[in-house]
Amino acid sequence: MASGQSPYEGDELNSCLRKAFDFRLTSAVVVSGDTGNFCGHMLLKVGGADGYYFHTAGGVHSRPKMMNELGYRRYLRETRKRELYRRMVEIKDPEGAQRKLDELMAKRWLWLMLPSNCANFVETIVQAGGSDAGLYLNCPAWENFA
Repeated sequence: MASGQSPYEGDELNSCLRKAFDFRLTSAVVVSGDTGNFCGHMLLKVGGADGYYFHTAGGVHSRPKMMNELGYRRYLRETRKRELYRRMVEIKDPEGAQRKLDELMAKRWLWLMLPSNCANFVETIVQAGGSDAGLYLNCPAWENFA
């Protein structure tokens, strides 16, 4: 990363992809937080080795980001985060999850710390897909996404 350049956090989804994402292999991925963030950070991984990661990052009112596996490794390296855990999430309604993901990726996410944060972003998508998974405190490093 060049001096003065912001760390890589992914890319905005600015065009429709030709196929739906594969929600058969879906995981909630928790990484360490930034300085002062004891709750950590959560991303949604959809698909196998060729899948994508989705998350909210980059400011109070910014568009969610996506990245492939190489992008995720770059994200960890440049933000100096480490993966804490990942939990598989069963998606019963892949089309519902896809619709919600499409909707959320197309608009800005209002980041309000714990009530509307990265964990809430992931919960919103998986619950639209028929999962009951979630967090009580929206603090992913301190509780299991179940």
